[in-house]
Amino acid sequence: MAAALMDGELGSLLKATAAVWAAMYYARMAAALIRPGAARLAALLPAVALFCAIPFAFSTTTFRGSSAFFLCWLGTFKLLLLAAGRGPLDPSLSLPHFVFSASLPVKFRQPTSTPAKSKDQDPASGRGHGPAKILVSGAVIPFIIYAYQFKDAMSWWQLVLLYTAHIYLSLEFLLGSVHALIHGVLGMEMEPQVDRPYLASSLRDFWGRRWNLMVPAILRPSVHGPVRARFGDAAGVMATFLVSGLMHEVMFYYIMWQPPSGEVTAFFVLHGACTAAEGWWARHAGWWRPPRAVAVPLTLAFVGGTGIWLFFPAMVRGGLDELVLQECHGLVAAMEQAGRWLAGGAAAGPILSTR
Repeated sequence: MAAALMDGELGSLLKATAAVWAAMYYARMAAALIRPGAARLAALLPAVALFCAIPFAFSTTTFRGSSAFFLCWLGTFKLLLLAAGRGPLDPSLSLPHFVFSASLPVKFRQPTSTPAKSKDQDPASGRGHGPAKILVSGAVIPFIIYAYQFKDAMSWWQLVLLYTAHIYLSLEFLLGSVHALIHGVLGMEMEPQVDRPYLASSLRDFWGRRWNLMVPAILRPSVHGPVRARFGDAAGVMATFLVSGLMHEVMFYYIMWQPPSGEVTAFFVLHGACTAAEGWWARHAGWWRPPRAVAVPLTLAFVGGTGIWLFFPAMVRGGLDELVLQECHGLVAAMEQAGRWLAGGAAAGPILSTR
């Protein structure tokens, strides 16, 4: 049963990959032939619709959630920017670069010719996706998944710490693996996506410069910039957090098949209001600011406390931990079945050779 499920997911992955390549070939050609504006947007809408439909082809939360994030969120926003004639997609890119840029959570940059190490390559920077980080993250995640079995005996704080560690390490493992693939196949670098969020000294620092950087990188040109230009910085910040909250609701729906509760959107709207207030306060020179030794724990306490209140309950009610645990057990069973099959084949070899 588990092996059949994984075979089905791999088959869906191959079909989805072929569909993405075909759609991005069409999108690149359409963007080259049609000038930015309403006509290009209309031409790109079929590709946007395909990106939103592909996650439904998967039956596991891992594949469905990853493809929804890569394609339905980041990919569609990149296509909408392309319709307006803005990056990161451009029809002048080669087809492989265009496809990878559109369908993966990466921000490409050409490697410099100098021998100096980049941030991604410097283990001392704490921001790269080196092999050590990938191995450590991959080794710790199974222990976190095992700990879910004891969640009924955990306090809320312990459960939140478990969820936070799971999200953080999964992000490190997933993006590190993507970086290794992209760097090896295309010979290009990927910008760091997480920059030590546990050192954030403000909400602006946490959301804008440290946590899940691919999201603010796509929301700045698509939401914050246009709204800010017309209505001011506070409106741009609020619009950005509102869109982020709504997209998180969509991601949760893809993953758990649960209708939106509004709590996740409320979480991001609250953080948007507080971030805008921080910006207003920071514009007043000479006003009191807490020292970093105080600002960091206050920031983390606010993020964690509001997460317990508004963000994590949606995950708990949706049974995300149970879904992940079931899928991991299924994966382990599939690996055990494959191991028995390989062991049986190895044992049959000497027998056949003696006949």
